[in-house]
Amino acid sequence: MQLRHAEPTDAIAVARVHVRSWQAAYRKLMPDEYLDQLRPEDRAEKYNFGSLDPLKPHTIVLTESGVIRGFATTVPAQDLNMPDYGELCALYVDPDHWGRGIGVALVSAARARLFDLGFRKAILWVLEGNVRAERFYRRDQWAPDGAQRTDEVWGLKVNDVRYRRNLEAPERGF
Repeated sequence: MQLRHAEPTDAIAVARVHVRSWQAAYRKLMPDEYLDQLRPEDRAEKYNFGSLDPLKPHTIVLTESGVIRGFATTVPAQDLNMPDYGELCALYVDPDHWGRGIGVALVSAARARLFDLGFRKAILWVLEGNVRAERFYRRDQWAPDGAQRTDEVWGLKVNDVRYRRNLEAPERGF
């Protein structure tokens, strides 16, 4: 497994992971017809990999034999009332590779990235009812803080629950 920064040429591979993850993880949480119409080509157009601006989203990919298996995206927290927080705004692993430690490697790299940017606290949002994600993040010491929101993602309204955790100096970078 190798962690690296996403490059513009990674867009379609990342989008394939993104769409496949949504279609597997959210199958009982979102309408089937909505999930079935998602296309990686549409999603890939939204990415902006390669920016060096620390205020813009930054994506880390995990590859095996050159194939992207998962990704994590970080950004300074988008919540206006949390200016000192970093945010993990996406973490997705190809469903065929769930349970192999890819998510653990990615969340660790994302936390390290946020710490390196000077953040000591971080938040993330979990789709309400996503028990698998809730369990994963709780094992990584994230905890719900009581905040909820209704958001529009890819044209669909969703209800999210906010999690947060403190960040520590990483044991090693990537």
